[in-house]
Amino acid sequence: MATIQKVLLVDDEDDIRTIGQLSLSRVGGWKTVLASSGAEALEKAGAEAPDVILLDVMMPGMDGPTTFGRLRAQPATANTPIIFMTAKIQKQEVARYLELGAVGVIGKPFDPMTLPQEIRRLVP
Repeated sequence: MATIQKVLLVDDEDDIRTIGQLSLSRVGGWKTVLASSGAEALEKAGAEAPDVILLDVMMPGMDGPTTFGRLRAQPATANTPIIFMTAKIQKQEVARYLELGAVGVIGKPFDPMTLPQEIRRLVP
């Protein structure tokens, strides 16, 4: 079982980052690092070495799948478990993200009380 201590949450929406941080730190007991864009995610992931990355799919500029590819290309995050978060949770979309190599997909809006539990379920 992987020990999760630090989570990087990447989302361009302030409220998602705020609720996510509360959930991950208070309910999950994890150190939470926030990024509001793909570019910021790449920078913080390299510097912070998170145990898990929660990555929003729809972001202006560099979207989730593009950011995912860049994270995989960085040695520091080549093997970090990445979970996509999306409001559009259709079967073919989920299948595509899993094919990219994501460990799972969490629907938005997520339940802040169960989010850490869902992450633990996806990251063995």
